[in-house]
Amino acid sequence: MNKETEKELNNIIAELRADREKRLKVLKETIANHNPEAMFAEGFDDCLAGFDSKGRAIYFANEIIGTLVSRDDMSEEEALEFFDFNIECAYVGEFTPIYMWEE
Repeated sequence: MNKETEKELNNIIAELRADREKRLKVLKETIANHNPEAMFAEGFDDCLAGFDSKGRAIYFANEIIGTLVSRDDMSEEEALEFFDFNIECAYVGEFTPIYMWEE
């Protein structure tokens, strides 16, 4: 790959990342506006999927596991166990986030 093509690809990737970050920020703001009491899974904004009719944040469980593996250097088994016991089972009130599995 020549330098010009590589530069062009890097620019496209940067634009896609910026667009994704902007969409996730808007989604999080929309949830907070819809339900000011909504709770979020700290450190997992990039795993946010949407919200339900009660204004609870919904996260992709698969993405959280992937984040734990890549960001926190866990094995997949460790990440799944951590998710099960420390994230998914943590009830912090009526507006605790919801976690869904995506196939």
